[in-house]
Amino acid sequence: MELDIDLIDSKEGEKVEFSRVLLIRADGKTIVGSPYIDGAKVTAQVVKHYRGRKIIVFKYRPKKRYRRKRGHRQWFTKVKVLDISLPSELPR
Repeated sequence: MELDIDLIDSKEGEKVEFSRVLLIRADGKTIVGSPYIDGAKVTAQVVKHYRGRKIIVFKYRPKKRYRRKRGHRQWFTKVKVLDISLPSELPR
């Protein structure tokens, strides 16, 4: 599974571990952390870094001759999830 996330400081092809896991669904059970699940990790590989679509920000005040047009492109990182490791003891 590939996901688009905000830019992270890793090179393309590098493996990354995310230890702050919020929710896991395994064997028909859903585990929700409070705020995170202890012992759960997600291992992913960085596929590429890229910039998203341009978003136009336009400010306008009627009858005041005030117009401002600016654009913004957000940086993203595409990661491929390789493994989701569950904690040794699943909370109930």
